[in-house]
Amino acid sequence: MEEDIDGDLADLESLNYEDLDSVSKLQKTQRYNDIMQKVEDALQTDSNISNQGFVLEDDPEYQLIVECNALSVDIENEIIIIHNFIRDKYRLKFPELESLVHHPIDYARVVKKIGNEVDLTLVDLEGLLPSAVIMVVSVTASTTSGKPLPEEILQKTIDACDRALALDSAKKMVLTFVESRMGHIAPNLSAIVGSAVAAKLMGTAGGLVALAKMPACNVQLLGAKKKNLAGFSTATSQFRVGYIEQTEIFQSTPPPLKMRACRLISAKSTLAARVDSTMGDPTGKTGRVFKDEILKKIEKWQEPPPAKQPKPLPVPDSEPKKKRGGRRLRKMKERYATTEMRKLANRMQFGVPEESSLGDGLGEGYGMLGQAGSGKLRVSAAQSKLAAKVVKKFKEKRYGSSGATSGLTSSLAFTPVQGIELSNPQAHLNQLGSGTQSTYFSETGTFSKIRKN
Repeated sequence: MEEDIDGDLADLESLNYEDLDSVSKLQKTQRYNDIMQKVEDALQTDSNISNQGFVLEDDPEYQLIVECNALSVDIENEIIIIHNFIRDKYRLKFPELESLVHHPIDYARVVKKIGNEVDLTLVDLEGLLPSAVIMVVSVTASTTSGKPLPEEILQKTIDACDRALALDSAKKMVLTFVESRMGHIAPNLSAIVGSAVAAKLMGTAGGLVALAKMPACNVQLLGAKKKNLAGFSTATSQFRVGYIEQTEIFQSTPPPLKMRACRLISAKSTLAARVDSTMGDPTGKTGRVFKDEILKKIEKWQEPPPAKQPKPLPVPDSEPKKKRGGRRLRKMKERYATTEMRKLANRMQFGVPEESSLGDGLGEGYGMLGQAGSGKLRVSAAQSKLAAKVVKKFKEKRYGSSGATSGLTSSLAFTPVQGIELSNPQAHLNQLGSGTQSTYFSETGTFSKIRKN
């Protein structure tokens, strides 16, 4: 993974060499000259890659692409070194310029254009910077505390600017060559992320085969910069994304969905790289299908949720509910009903401590039991309606009669003279119906029998 430039090149802040050649050495290396010569020759000819009968790793043009990817990283680092050199020299003339123009190439162009000029109204910066930045630079230059540079230092600064611009042109040439060949080497991967990003991914991974063997979670981090937070919390830092963030799909995705889109692009890019490593689809149709799937999913994520439909009430049941009722249910409810004693135990009187089974508030509390003034915990239970009905019915069965008479019924009469006398109730009824009955009462008030004439 590429380290952060600010972290790796922290010592470059103190670079203040007098000689530019001691700072920038890349352009004089044999490797740089050989690769640039091969790139120029390859751009003048068409691609010699055929899709059959060769191993991709053994192709010389493929090897040149891998070398170009590594060279482009070295060129970027070299431009940063030269930018620090220019900044250290030109800081005496215009110290505020480095805080207004941050890009190294733009800074080099502006420095070369201004030179030792004091009045920036005489310098045309159109095309180099945006109009708003040009206005800020002009106003700041009128109040700057810098002084004109000596001729020798100014010449070294201009030479450094020319070298930075030359390296930038070489980098553009290398990227143009790589992009022109990526359509033949990795057509499916290029269809998803673009030729430039595909070249960077392949160069960082170490080749197309190495990229195909890499899991999608690692492809997502290829090219991510390691941030040096100097001990601060990482809670507010943004998620780490490598070259995938340079793709057109990622840039057009809304910020809340960028992380999900990054994972999706990484997964599809890995699949496309595996197809390209085996030359499964030289036409790039698979990559275009993958790209359409990514765009459809991102579009689906952005759709608003469906409106909440009003939930209708359930259809009332016409059938009777399966709930018991009647005497048996009433008896059961009365049997398990809360008693008066339990009701008092569940209550508490304000400002009066309740008694408990173990004392001092330990154990089961008695609530308001015994607080009515009697000093007893027992409550006289009132007789329930069900118990009253049971007692009444029991008495009727035991002592009462329905009034019906039969031949087996008999009656006993107690008299003071005769004692117990047994009479036939049926005969008594017959005598009442005949009409020839006479009743005799003794003077002593004793019971007399009824005789028939």
